[in-house]
Amino acid sequence: MNSHRDKEQFMSSDTTRDAGLKILKTIEATDTPSIIASLRDVAPDLADLAISFAYGQVYARPGLTLLQRQMATVAMLAAVGGLEPQLKFHLRGALNVGASAAQLVEVMTHLVVYAGFPAALNGVAALRDILQPA
Repeated sequence: MNSHRDKEQFMSSDTTRDAGLKILKTIEATDTPSIIASLRDVAPDLADLAISFAYGQVYARPGLTLLQRQMATVAMLAAVGGLEPQLKFHLRGALNVGASAAQLVEVMTHLVVYAGFPAALNGVAALRDILQPA
């Protein structure tokens, strides 16, 4: 196994990173995405990987709108549970790209069928925190 070649295979291009950064800025409604500052001192490569792969490659794919991707992300994070910081981030992101509070409540209600009441109730609690900050 040639580790140098393997590493190059997974390194993203500047174009992919730029595309991911643009999408992330739209979701977060900021010019300075929080993931960069939050990981700068400990794991800056992890931030770059998230930006390049998750946003620059997966989110940038055709077939779903950014709003649809955010709704799917919210549903998955709520269903998995225990990921409240990421869920709140993506709830805000969904609102930033055009979701309404009523649509997000409906996503949580829909979770009851597939993920159960605890996931739906926890998702609504996270949404409440976003809609009614302390």
